[in-house]
Amino acid sequence: AASSLLGTVPLVGARSGPEMKSAAVFKAISEAVATKGAELVKMGGAVFQLIVSDGGPDGKLVLDLKNGTGECRVGEDPKADVTITMADADMVAMAAGKLDGMKAFMGGKLKIKGNMMLAQKLGPILQAAK
Repeated sequence: AASSLLGTVPLVGARSGPEMKSAAVFKAISEAVATKGAELVKMGGAVFQLIVSDGGPDGKLVLDLKNGTGECRVGEDPKADVTITMADADMVAMAAGKLDGMKAFMGGKLKIKGNMMLAQKLGPILQAAK
């Protein structure tokens, strides 16, 4: 019983892999790009870099909604049009529609580097990815 109890407690510092709740968000975005990439490219028209600040190397997603039918991959793109950084729990809440992007930005939960106007497009894109 003790081992199963310990198995549910996440280890501090062990944030890469399945423990990152945003992994499900990244997967949904990836599947949406695969199935309706052309539609999302029309909505986005830019390269988005999403960074989960407490997600480790798996917490970086490049969302190319500028070229062709789009592309989604784990990693970094230094030439991204906009980089959006937020904590794992906040990324999940925003994707679920429970956290407003503007309120998150004003409250310091969301950091934007690059073209700030493009960041406003991310909410509708996340909703379309559901």
